[in-house]
Amino acid sequence: MTVRVVLADDQPLVRSGLRVLMADHPDLEVVGEAATGAEAVQLVKEVSPDVVVMDIRMPGMDGIEATRRITTGPAVTRVLVLTTFDEDDNVYGALRAGASGFVVKDMALDDILAAIRVVAAGDALIAPSVTRRLIADFVGRPTAAPERSPRPIEGLTEREWEVLALVGQGRSNSEIAGDLFITVATAKSHVSRLFTKLGARDRVQLVITAYEVGLAKPPR
Repeated sequence: MTVRVVLADDQPLVRSGLRVLMADHPDLEVVGEAATGAEAVQLVKEVSPDVVVMDIRMPGMDGIEATRRITTGPAVTRVLVLTTFDEDDNVYGALRAGASGFVVKDMALDDILAAIRVVAAGDALIAPSVTRRLIADFVGRPTAAPERSPRPIEGLTEREWEVLALVGQGRSNSEIAGDLFITVATAKSHVSRLFTKLGARDRVQLVITAYEVGLAKPPR
């Protein structure tokens, strides 16, 4: 399956570098480029990509507002945000806006491509370790309350509650399988049902839900 990607960055050199790199990977296809957040939102409406690689700092509409508009729209498009970990407020703003993942601009290009694939598959961020660190810090902030109401939590089985709690800890499917003594395929099936029952777009939203309902707690 080919992952269709829109590149949104106000620096042509960044977009060009990613486009050239993806040309050597047949499973990734650049279907559009945007220099502003507004252009990115419009492109998503026109081409319905799987993933938008989104810069935060762009003229006019920034990447956070563009992410919010894309993830609340009808298209099933995930957003991978380009950021640096010293820009914490931007990261948290993008997470609240519905971003599915984060990559650091100075990381290896191959790692950025791997992150695009991870986000396209509906997984959380880049790795479970990043999930634990970033989201735990996010939910522990007084200003980090979600801008929407918590998702309905009724109708989950006992096993699904257990899986949701482990997802909230940033556990991968293989780690969940090991913790609960089930197969990886069964763990993946439980996570898929959580997506459906909770109306979650990806694992990041499941993690946030786990914190919202008290299944996971930020570290002291």
